[in-house]
Amino acid sequence: MDSLNRSKAAQSLLAAYDSRRPITPLTTTYKDMTLEDAYAIQLLQMHELTSNGRTVKGHKVGLTSGAMQRLLGVTEPDYGHLLDDFFYLEHMPIPTDRFIQARIEPEVAFVLKKSLQGPGVTVHEAIAAIDFVLPALEIVDSRIKDWKIGLFDTIADNASSAAVVLGSTPTALSDIDLRLGGAVLHKNGQVVGTGAGGAVLGSPLNSLVWLANTVGARGTVLEAGHVILPGAVCAMVPVAPGDTFTATFSGLGSVTARFA
Repeated sequence: MDSLNRSKAAQSLLAAYDSRRPITPLTTTYKDMTLEDAYAIQLLQMHELTSNGRTVKGHKVGLTSGAMQRLLGVTEPDYGHLLDDFFYLEHMPIPTDRFIQARIEPEVAFVLKKSLQGPGVTVHEAIAAIDFVLPALEIVDSRIKDWKIGLFDTIADNASSAAVVLGSTPTALSDIDLRLGGAVLHKNGQVVGTGAGGAVLGSPLNSLVWLANTVGARGTVLEAGHVILPGAVCAMVPVAPGDTFTATFSGLGSVTARFA
């Protein structure tokens, strides 16, 4: 893709954000799109949004499960940005009309106490950079019609990022085993998902290392104070107005998201 088509693709996604009207897959419109094109389109949107006053508060990693990677025919995750207005307080009503076709998934969240700059970040350096861990619910949304996404579509669409609800029980990393810790997701009191941290690249820590090194190669630093969502521990679940979701994590407590 040339710079003009990258810009057109970015503007079409930004327009979908504003209008809440999804677009056809970018890979249908731009058949020559590459991985670098997709990340460039994502960054063009972030540049425009931050130029208009919004700020980056962290990053998320997607496609961390083997099942999702096989579905999209990829062998590594993708990533997106978390903006300041993505964060909602737990138990407080979240406006569903902000989203197009929202879904929700439980994750652990890392909060960094110092920056991580790749490439070359190791597991022990990632561990040393974590301040604490929180239970989290990530709300994902696709600006692509009917979630008919390929890898390049979701990357360009900021890894389908939309919102996040963080729990209020910080836990030291040394107090839990992220690989073995289980999670149960309830929707309106009914169990709709279960999983464990090992579903995220074997351990959510591996996801953090991958992210630091991948964005570092593109000149981005994971900043102190930022929130990192390393990936979902179970499959995402559709959201409807009036729904209440609670994710309960072994050793981490719970987090609840309510939708208006």
